[in-house]
Amino acid sequence: MIEIKDISKSFGKNAILKGMNVTIEKGEVVVILGPSGSGKSTFLRCINFLERADAGEISIGQTKVEFKKAKSKEILAVRRKTAMVFQQYDLFLHKSAIENVVEGLIIARKEPKEEAYKKGLELLSKVGLKDKRDAYPHQLSGGQQQRVGIARALALNPEVILFDEPTSALDPELVGETLDVIKHVAQTGVTMIIVTHEMSFAYEIADRVIFMEDGVIVEQGSPEELFEQTKEERTKQFLARFSR
Repeated sequence: MIEIKDISKSFGKNAILKGMNVTIEKGEVVVILGPSGSGKSTFLRCINFLERADAGEISIGQTKVEFKKAKSKEILAVRRKTAMVFQQYDLFLHKSAIENVVEGLIIARKEPKEEAYKKGLELLSKVGLKDKRDAYPHQLSGGQQQRVGIARALALNPEVILFDEPTSALDPELVGETLDVIKHVAQTGVTMIIVTHEMSFAYEIADRVIFMEDGVIVEQGSPEELFEQTKEERTKQFLARFSR
């Protein structure tokens, strides 16, 4: 479903991604682990052109695009197939929860307001926030804001959802509620790529785990293979603190 070939990205002389190749099947949940600075978030941002990769190509379904040469129309085609959930929620502060969810449907997808709001309310119900439809971000906890962000991503009916450390900005007691929502979404068969530091969550939710460092994939496999039958010494060192 998704194939990324030879993706490379540098900031100045600092090479962040070094020719990575990743293939993800439809409905697969792939979790990416790695130390800070390994290129995980940059990889996600390059997939939907929030950053422009220096080289490589991406195929999503029948859409195939070269990162460096992609024109606006091609970038839009990729973005219509993807949605992103950010670390810092990135909600419109002057819009209510329901308005944040339906914004993309009305503005980008040109859906009638009545239909968009009906869909938005269904999605807020799905993430447990139907009663917060008219609340503004400052009236919501961090976990609630992140769940609005997940509902917003789902509203676009993407072929793949990219989660960039979705719990990193949350207070510890709010992490669980967000992870539970992501688990629920995963059970619906949506393709996901998740960058996270939550090891137990990764073990539980992933079909495949990728460990990357210094812009390359060090090791990948099923959660059982990576956590219990690790082959690479660097992966063992990173996972040493994990216990189920």
